Amino acid sequence: MDKSPALFLLLTLGLCCPGIHGQSNVFKIRSRSDITQLREGQRLELECQSDKESGAFWIRQDKSGTLHFIVFISSISRSTFNRGYSTSSRFEAGKDNKIYWLVVKSFTPQDEGKYFCLMNVNQMLHFSPGQPVFLPVTTTVAPTASRSTPRQGTAEDPNTKTPDPERTQEELNFFCHIFIWVPLAGACLLLLIALVIIIVLCQRTRRRRCRCKR
Repeated sequence: MDKSPALFLLLTLGLCCPGIHGQSNVFKIRSRSDITQLREGQRLELECQSDKESGAFWIRQDKSGTLHFIVFISSISRSTFNRGYSTSSRFEAGKDNKIYWLVVKSFTPQDEGKYFCLMNVNQMLHFSPGQPVFLPVTTTVAPTASRSTPRQGTAEDPNTKTPDPERTQEELNFFCHIFIWVPLAGACLLLLIALVIIIVLCQRTRRRRCRCKR
């Protein structure tokens, strides 16, 4: 959609004429489809309905405010695109009764902007209200770290082993032997010591008696 010298010539002539209208109720512009659902690569269909049949221009205003000529549709439904071509690989245009329509065959980001219908009626330049056409803004959502869901219940310790009943019984028997036989051994030792002491005392007593009889 390059800038067209014919468009600027028309605008210059219009500005020199009295009764210039920035926007007019001469015609209304609307979309044949839902623009809010427009996606890249889809068809964009716009139409401009007027009560006049003096021909209409389609122009686009980009984000920077620059005007771009698209096509001029005459009152006999003849389309003239940029550089005087009658056809375009990117656009289709025509006239049905008093409706001037424009089709963007495959919408791209460079086609975004405000679309206007423009007429020169009785030496007065009329602009339609601008139709904003933009692709939906896509927001990138930051990936969230997935949290592992803890398992319900008590987690099993891999180091935990099932106790062996036989080994447990042997350990119990071992402790029983310690608590029983150690005191018995101690008691026997004390008895033995006491017995030895008694024997020694008895022998001394006998010796004393024997000395006394002599």
